[in-house]
Amino acid sequence: MYPTLSELCGLERPDHLEGLSLVPQLKDATASRTRPAITTHNHDNHGVRTERWRYIRYADGSEELYDMVKDPSEFTNLAADARYAVEKRDLREQLPKINRKPVKGSAKRILIYENGVANWEGQDIDPKEAIPD
Repeated sequence: MYPTLSELCGLERPDHLEGLSLVPQLKDATASRTRPAITTHNHDNHGVRTERWRYIRYADGSEELYDMVKDPSEFTNLAADARYAVEKRDLREQLPKINRKPVKGSAKRILIYENGVANWEGQDIDPKEAIPD
């Protein structure tokens, strides 16, 4: 959002920002993008969205892949289907290369995987137990 707000306010955009301004899309919803939309929820859980695909890779290594043209409601996870290995590889290349831990003092809904152990809000989760919602 920072690059978008900077441009809308006429401020200089710092060079260290990773994001892109969404002003072109605000002006014209059909404007092309130079790269897909990427979202992150908690540490190491990322989603990549292109016009056609939605790919999600979770911290535990599990994946989801949806064809948003044929399946916009995301009913059929194609991630295990070998026919989509190229699409998964291409989307995976868009994932962040650096994953930072939550900001110190973060306390709510924080899930971290470290050395194969899930930690929810500061408490390790027994591998036999479900991760809280």
